[in-house]
Amino acid sequence: MAWTVVAVPVLVAAFTVARPEPLPAPQFEPAFDQTTAIGFATELTRHYPDRFPGSPGAHRAADWVTARLRDYGLKPESQRFTATVPGFGERELENVVAVVPGRTPETIVVMAHRDNVGLSPGANDNASGTAALLELARNVALTPPAHTVLFLSTDGGAHGGLGAERFTADPEFVKQRLGRGASIIAVVNLDSLGGRTGARVFFGGETARSAAPALVATADASVAAETGAEPRRPGPLSQLVDLAFPFSLYEQAPFVAQGIPALTVTTSGVRPPPPDRDRLNALRTKQVGALGRSAQTLVGALDESAEIARGTQSYIYFESRLLRGWTIQFVLLVALLPFLAAVIDLFARCRRRHISLSPALRSLASRLGLWIWAGVLFSVFAALGVLADGDAVPISPDSPVAKEWPVAALVALLVLSTLGWLVVRPRLVPHGRVARRDELGGHLAAMLVLAVVALVVAATNPYALLFVLPSAHAWLWLPHLSDRFVLWRLAAYAVGFAGPALLLGSFALRYDLGFDAVWYLAALGSVGYVPLTLLAASLAWGAVAAQVGSLTVGRYAPYPAPQERPVRGPIRGTIRRTVLFARARRAETVDPEVGSDARSSDE
Repeated sequence: MAWTVVAVPVLVAAFTVARPEPLPAPQFEPAFDQTTAIGFATELTRHYPDRFPGSPGAHRAADWVTARLRDYGLKPESQRFTATVPGFGERELENVVAVVPGRTPETIVVMAHRDNVGLSPGANDNASGTAALLELARNVALTPPAHTVLFLSTDGGAHGGLGAERFTADPEFVKQRLGRGASIIAVVNLDSLGGRTGARVFFGGETARSAAPALVATADASVAAETGAEPRRPGPLSQLVDLAFPFSLYEQAPFVAQGIPALTVTTSGVRPPPPDRDRLNALRTKQVGALGRSAQTLVGALDESAEIARGTQSYIYFESRLLRGWTIQFVLLVALLPFLAAVIDLFARCRRRHISLSPALRSLASRLGLWIWAGVLFSVFAALGVLADGDAVPISPDSPVAKEWPVAALVALLVLSTLGWLVVRPRLVPHGRVARRDELGGHLAAMLVLAVVALVVAATNPYALLFVLPSAHAWLWLPHLSDRFVLWRLAAYAVGFAGPALLLGSFALRYDLGFDAVWYLAALGSVGYVPLTLLAASLAWGAVAAQVGSLTVGRYAPYPAPQERPVRGPIRGTIRRTVLFARARRAETVDPEVGSDARSSDE
């Protein structure tokens, strides 16, 4: 009966589907010169093939971009800053900024990163985007715009958008260049424009928000007008996963997180092109020209009517239509209600039957303590720099830190976590037959904590319920399967992992990380990209999964009563057993018979 309420938000969502309209096309014809742009890309690639952030080549490339902007009569300035590139330590980076004043201080930002990962000359990623930015700067400088246009050449874009992060984190720097009353109303990011595939548009952010639909629709129309085909976007499920776990390797993400509508136009997928496809002979001239004209058309449309493309929203695109984000949140929140209703009902029934929850909650608390112990160890290892270290930004999938597992550190982490398990194990394993009512109490305790986890997740980011709801609804059915064949119980238990598996599979398949996706997600937590609330909820969810797993395989035991516990606690007991074992081993090396007697007396 509780599930019937879910029909209401589904119907509401069905009636809120909308089709965003693009802004009117500008009155001028795009004058983007693809020959000049390809010349710029060729010069940057050949003269500065190694533009790794903070390297001498990167600084010389910044000087080269500065010189080209000065050729157009602009006055570029440098924004120098220090950043910790994940896996490479602290580096000195430099953004280059040039402003073309308009009749209004409201500003449109055109940006492209000029660095590369250092594994290829970076012809496509991102000499092509930098070249298009310079050609657009030439055109805008010749015809004064209505809005102020800021051209931003960032450093560290190939390593988590470090330049864009710094630019958005320093509003004082922006105000000094644009004036106190200025505001950024839209951002167009140009990245890898010369690839072999068709155009794509990315509009997600580092929070559960996306660029204004009017901006995305205008970008679609601009690209379609020049290429003859609308750009591709992430699929609906990928967009939902990106809202549940906000993540993007492109530099529009930091701006969207600040509430500024921003998008990226590219020919790459969610991951920038691999190094073997990032050379001059693979650069497609016509593609650079078509997307350069598209970008000029987009900027012109924004310049003439940017007022209706403001802000950020949450939504999911289905082809040319979109579903509002609040309706999706409504559906996910209401889908939680049947679980909460069943848990409350189960709690009331257990109370009427005088089933004690204290032993079950203590058992779950012990498991949670073990997970917290593992989390603290992980945090200590990260603080010591043993694991991935760097600024809290997305890690480049092509960097060594994304692919090279710190085996020694992970083994040490596993060993120390196992020691923690050995400490709590004596009070968690069954020493006899466990009554059915005790099992039900253990299940209820797990469901209560899972309900708290779900509510915390819902308060933090309702979209992230996508990762929790499968376990909530699947594990709720386990008591009904207690008399069934064990494979039925294991199947229901496995379904509960569908949420985390969806996130892991997204990184493994979409970002082409394969099995490295496990370490990649751990590395994101190590550098601090994953929010603390999500990490805490994940630890609590892990404790719940452990207790439900023990119930599934028949290895659950309630926490022993005081009279059933040994005199010494788990820590003191473990130390005593370790000391006695060490003494027995020493005695055995001196006299095997004495060692045998020592073990017998200990028993």
